Amino acid sequence: MKNKVVIITGGSSGIGLALAERFGKAGSKILITGRNAIELDKAVLKLREQGITISGFQADVSKEEDNKAMAEEAIRQYGAIDILVNNAGISMRAFFSEVDLEVVKKVMDINFYGVLYATRYCLPEITKNRGSVVGISSIAGYRGLPGRTGYSASKFALNGFLEVLRTELLKTGVHVLTACPGFTTSNIRMRALTKDGSAQGESPRAEEKMMTAEECADYIYNAVVKRKRALVLTTQGKLAVWLNKWWPSLADKMVYNTMAKEINAPIR
Repeated sequence: MKNKVVIITGGSSGIGLALAERFGKAGSKILITGRNAIELDKAVLKLREQGITISGFQADVSKEEDNKAMAEEAIRQYGAIDILVNNAGISMRAFFSEVDLEVVKKVMDINFYGVLYATRYCLPEITKNRGSVVGISSIAGYRGLPGRTGYSASKFALNGFLEVLRTELLKTGVHVLTACPGFTTSNIRMRALTKDGSAQGESPRAEEKMMTAEECADYIYNAVVKRKRALVLTTQGKLAVWLNKWWPSLADKMVYNTMAKEINAPIR
């Protein structure tokens, strides 16, 4: 990964920040994006202090024009794009019958259309360099989670898009990775949207018992190096995917019971 140019959307915190550090320590040149300029600047400063070559670019992945400008900025600064990590994402928690449908649309705009926009504008350079497109999906992209309508739908759509892209690019030398973390320590649950679109504000799960963002980043980094097609993380995540494939009726019950144990769960 030395001297590879890596773009990471949503790179100012969580898995995105951990990935920027992991690739940066391997000698990659990093461009991270984020909507919050203050958080973005803090992340860039933190990584530069570690000797990492990095820059930040304020952007909203749900806006097509921001993604075009992001790709242009990476080429302007570094002269190339080798790897795109589509990491930016948002979650939600509400029963489908109660959620404002604008919340679902917002989640889809960020988690799905944001990936389409970023990939479209980075793909010419990645194809030229026989690089990698990475989508940070979720176990929720294999197994729908009750109370996560928009999130699960967006990740299922993302998995389908990445499968199509991988097949279309089969003879180009471009690597496409679908990375599916299980529950990982990050701020995504604190920022998750409730039924009316307001931020949840606190995590309903025991964050200290989850895989760390740094552990997750190590797995994803190694999967990019080895050019794997798919990565499913955590024992719980692998079990959920396996059960959903071979014993879906049991998976329904187990997932329901697991999600119902969350603090203030929308299901009982």
